[in-house]
Amino acid sequence: MNIGVFDSGIGGLTVLEELVKELPQCNFIFYGDQKNNPYGEKSDEELLKITSEIVDYLNEKDCKIIVIACNTATTRCRNRLIEKYPDNVFIGTVPAVKVACDNNFKNTLVLATPATIESERLHQIVDENIREDQNIYLVPCYGLADAIEQNDVDKIERILSEIAEEYANKEIDSIVLGCTHYPFIKDRIARYMPEAVLLDGSKGVARETRHQLTLNDLMPEDNEKGTLEVVFTKK
Repeated sequence: MNIGVFDSGIGGLTVLEELVKELPQCNFIFYGDQKNNPYGEKSDEELLKITSEIVDYLNEKDCKIIVIACNTATTRCRNRLIEKYPDNVFIGTVPAVKVACDNNFKNTLVLATPATIESERLHQIVDENIREDQNIYLVPCYGLADAIEQNDVDKIERILSEIAEEYANKEIDSIVLGCTHYPFIKDRIARYMPEAVLLDGSKGVARETRHQLTLNDLMPEDNEKGTLEVVFTKK
């Protein structure tokens, strides 16, 4: 059995890195869908069609467990994929809002794609975890994931500068990296807001994958190093 991991591009590699650290004995197939990047500009139906085609591909590769290494695809498609593919176990990624709240940060920025920021699931997570003395600011980072994908440094710097200026007086003490692309630029983000702790949910995804492997009796019995296959589609 293989574990499938997919994203709209390179962002999911940040999740894959944590998965391999947590489960070095497992076999992984990573699918980076650069052809359809960015996902945030797709309608729900378009995105369901795209992600369903990826799941079909991964099922052909004997992937029982599939990690959706994309916040946008998770918040918009995971529940429908679960209904459509009842024989698969789907593990999603969501912004680490609960981590921020549980650690008593007072002023948290959630940086994510517009599609994730607008999603019902994210607002539900905020409502379930925020406390009376906490502020959570949801920031739609238009074009940031695509700029990271294209390594457009000027655009990245412009977006981060505008965000830092807008929230300069909010005493931000934590920043949730709500897109799997954003850890690639965490050093740049930290330079603009050095007082804030950066929170990334990838380690939690890796731990949940381990839990699901154990729960479904799919954990490899030997400790030999697993294999890794990486596939990228092209525009």
